[in-house]
Formats: sequence, C-alpha cells, structure tokens
Amino acid sequence: MAKNTICVWYDKDAEDAARFYAETFPESSVGAVMHAPGDFPDGKQGDVLVVEFTVAGIPCIGLNGGPTFKHSEAFSFQISTEDQEETDRYWNAIVGNGGQESECGWCKDKWGISWQITPRVLMEAMAVGGAEAKRAFEAMMHMKKIDVAAITKARRGD
Repeated sequence: MAKNTICVWYDKDAEDAARFYAETFPESSVGAVMHAPGDFPDGKQGDVLVVEFTVAGIPCIGLNGGPTFKHSEAFSFQISTEDQEETDRYWNAIVGNGGQESECGWCKDKWGISWQITPRVLMEAMAVGGAEAKRAFEAMMHMKKIDVAAITKARRGD
C-alpha cells in the first residue's frame, strides 16, 4: 500500500467502481479486495469492505461505508486528454455507464464521483494567460463535454 492514498467512500459498490475504472483508464488496476471481518453498521461479516485500486497511476482505496456520506464536486478526478477522440472515449464511458453530464468538462459516474475530462489544449490556453486564456475560458463556459476544435479556434481568436 502506498504511503499516501486517496480514500473514496462508496455506499456498497467500491469493487464495481474500481473494476470500471480499471477497464476505462490506462495505468489503472484493481488490487486487494478485503472483506469485513465482522458485522459493521452498514454491512455484514464477509461483505466487501475495502478495495485497493489505481486510477491513471493514482493509488486509491474504495471504502464501502454505507449511505451516510454523499459525494460532491468538492472532490473530483481530473483526467488530461490529448485530443477529441480521447476526450470522447472517457466522457462517453462515464456518462454512458449510468453517469451524468455536467458543465465545463465535468461529469459524474453512476457512483456519484465527479470527473473532469480536460483536454490538454484547454489547460495550455489557461497557462498562457491573457486574452488567449480568456477566449478559451469563455468558450469552455458554454460547453458540457469540451470541444477541442472550439477551444483551439478560441485560442487563435477566430
């Protein structure tokens, strides 16, 4: 186990979520699946309690803690993409698997985890700053899934 690991709380589907992430994102995998050694407030002995997994190289733990705590946009995974094809692939995988679209490149998976599917061209524009960043930012503000061609056009001022 890594010294610093992101712990993500799930109601009861940590293993399903981890397997979905491992199938969807490169450098992702499912590690140990640990079962509860005894009954706990929202589960029974033998239920999956903790799942070790990696998402795009980041070590995580999924904890099946029950319905007490809900996810919010205050935590999200941000996935950097190279082009529209990669952006579409991740966006469609998340939204098409029971997730939902949001604004400005954000979406949620069916477990309520927020994802930012962010093309590199957008982050490069923001890093440049000035008028170029402003144009790209204003274009992004009208999008759900990021349109790489529209951001590229905005960067140029077309």
